[in-house]
Amino acid sequence: MLAIWMIRSGRTMHDEERKSKDALPENFATIEEFWGFWDTHSSADYEDVMEPVEAEIDLSSSKMYCPVAKDLLREVRNWARQQGVSTETLINIWLQERIC
Repeated sequence: MLAIWMIRSGRTMHDEERKSKDALPENFATIEEFWGFWDTHSSADYEDVMEPVEAEIDLSSSKMYCPVAKDLLREVRNWARQQGVSTETLINIWLQERIC
């Protein structure tokens, strides 16, 4: 599959643009910092400093999804919350215990 991504072009913003939006960071130290920035900013505001690039993305997954009844899933989510783990983790633990 072919996807178009945007990267920094190296062009600088004009002074009046800087007043209306934050500068686009060169790098993010953590994924949380990346999410924090883009959760509060629109990529549309930065199109003038980005350029299109081509990239291939492998969409295959090592996960399989199975339907679960809503009422049962609600109970599993509550149980997982009480155990301090994600629903996915709890289900995988239960399956491993059952199979082994």
